[in-house]
Amino acid sequence: MANKKVVLITGCAKGGIGYEYCKAFAGLGCQVIGTDIPSRLNELSDLELDGIQVLPLDVLSNDSVMTTVTKIISEFGRVDVLINNAGIGCIGPISELPLEEVRRTWEVNSLGQLRLVQAVTPHMIKSKFGRIANVGSIVGLVPTPWAGPYCASKAWAHAMSDVLRMELKPFGVHVIKVMPGMVRSNFGRSSSDRLNSRDWKLYKEFEEVIQERAKASQGGRAANAAEVAKVVASKVLRPRPPREIIVGGFTGFLGLLAWLPGPVRDLYFANWFGLNKNIP
Repeated sequence: MANKKVVLITGCAKGGIGYEYCKAFAGLGCQVIGTDIPSRLNELSDLELDGIQVLPLDVLSNDSVMTTVTKIISEFGRVDVLINNAGIGCIGPISELPLEEVRRTWEVNSLGQLRLVQAVTPHMIKSKFGRIANVGSIVGLVPTPWAGPYCASKAWAHAMSDVLRMELKPFGVHVIKVMPGMVRSNFGRSSSDRLNSRDWKLYKEFEEVIQERAKASQGGRAANAAEVAKVVASKVLRPRPPREIIVGGFTGFLGLLAWLPGPVRDLYFANWFGLNKNIP
């Protein structure tokens, strides 16, 4: 056990990339603790067959986070690696999205990550070792129409990671910014399902392209979640992990868009997502 890295992963429901992160780190000889909200724990039961411990953790709850982290410290003495993966989508025109939905996206994707960071960093600082991988997204770098709150929450994850990397370096803790592109998982399907009950007012005639945005990450260029997880796990565990990991489908082209002039990006996304017209 002394040689095994203790890895805490959030957002591990079956069918998502968190589930694959668990398998990838376990395959590299780590002691993995996979977590998710209590109502989804049954989806993680298969992981126990691979020696992965399953615990409830709700990133929205201080008590839940502290209870789980305290239990891990009590049993294993440390948390070596945090994979801050839990997140939710938020699809629709910003002008019409309910503020409650936007707020929940912020609470889960942004403050949820920070809540985990603040829970594990005292222990990492004490042991003078740690890896924190905050999962953002390539769209946090290149925001797209119809996903504004989600893109903004991922941009926050990027900014937080950049600052944390500098602030935690003196203590021997490495912070890695993970920016996936298109990855085939339940994440895109869940976002699409939530749109079925929407009745847009201002954007009624854009319903089809909004639905297309929800499904965009699941297209033919989407990468296999298990393969993406293996790439991330191997790089996070390096003696000198990279500052950022960009992996998944379509990342090369979107990365190029980030360097092109703003009007070029606007034109590309306008054509892709049906915003290249004037409404009379």
